[in-house]
Amino acid sequence: MKDYKITNARIPGYLGMQQIEIGNGKIVKIAERLATANLPGVDVEGDWISLGGVDLQINGALGLAFPDVRMEDLPRLTQICDFLWAQGVDGFLPTIVTTSIDNIHRSLAVFTEFIKHQQPNTSQVLGIHLEGPFLNPQKRGAHPAAYLLPLTLDAVTSVCSKYSQTIKVITLAPELDPTDTIVPYLRSLGIIVSLGHSQANFAQAEQVFTSGASMVTHAFNAMPGLHHREPGLLGAALTQPHVRCGFIADGQHVHPAMLKLLVRAGKCSEGLFLVSDALSPLGLPDGKYPWDCREIEVVDGTARLADGTLSGTTRSLLVGVQNLVRWGVCDVGNAIALATISPRLALRQPAAPQIEIGDLYLRQSANLLRWHCDSRGELSWQRLQVP
Repeated sequence: MKDYKITNARIPGYLGMQQIEIGNGKIVKIAERLATANLPGVDVEGDWISLGGVDLQINGALGLAFPDVRMEDLPRLTQICDFLWAQGVDGFLPTIVTTSIDNIHRSLAVFTEFIKHQQPNTSQVLGIHLEGPFLNPQKRGAHPAAYLLPLTLDAVTSVCSKYSQTIKVITLAPELDPTDTIVPYLRSLGIIVSLGHSQANFAQAEQVFTSGASMVTHAFNAMPGLHHREPGLLGAALTQPHVRCGFIADGQHVHPAMLKLLVRAGKCSEGLFLVSDALSPLGLPDGKYPWDCREIEVVDGTARLADGTLSGTTRSLLVGVQNLVRWGVCDVGNAIALATISPRLALRQPAAPQIEIGDLYLRQSANLLRWHCDSRGELSWQRLQVP
């Protein structure tokens, strides 16, 4: 593979124009000036250059729901990875929502096998996100009540079984554990704990963040709102420097005005990250689709159950970036960082040492995205064309 450099690039996390040296298909160096006059160059003329997106909450695509996967679906998972790659997503956490333990174990077995044989130049499965079944019934949203489980050590070990190395994140409601032992146990297994679908108050959430929880699942949704006398789970998260909150930017789950407040309170990409929360009809047209034993209807990219309960989206991760810029929630660089840099940092273990932003880019694959903002403020992207 030919070595080259990229010039006149804006890069999330950097000030001013930068140059990027690419060697053997990897990012070698980023600086305002590079002593590489002999290298061919790609002048991006002030456009933004970024790593691809990382989606930490995606429930399915192309008609396949991740809780329903079977071994015969391995070729379909390859197709989904290729599809997400074409959508600018470098890696993702297939999310298994609340279902039976048998379904969870079957899905975990399939993904454990799939991860062993992943290929380059396609979106990578980075592990599994279990969203449930340890959720508060009062905040279960579209999760089926029949499969919710108590947050006990026996139940957790039964669900995780032999797949703890495949599970990357678990979303749970911390108030369901009066012993305050589950989060430290999950952390001992190397599993990142995210709080969500919860009625936890400020004190309860603060205690669990101290115990090792480091993420929040779809901020504002399926949790009490911010209140000036009881800040709640989200208020506790926004006061913790090690906690990052995921959020959905589809205009339905959270009003753009509230996203502006969230971005200010969460110091943008320092404390937040973007997710798609996309469901299995991602990549398919609007319409009615099966979802476990129920049915969802997708209208303008928003999926709801028959009773009107909001269940997710069918818009990919980078559409959220474009929405944030279109709505004026944050500037282009921060919007891109929320889908590319911040999710990568959120996946680092809470006890991991801090790293410089440049170290996050170095030695990464040079399958980069080029972003252009036109005179109307509309943001578009494409995979960077290599010379």
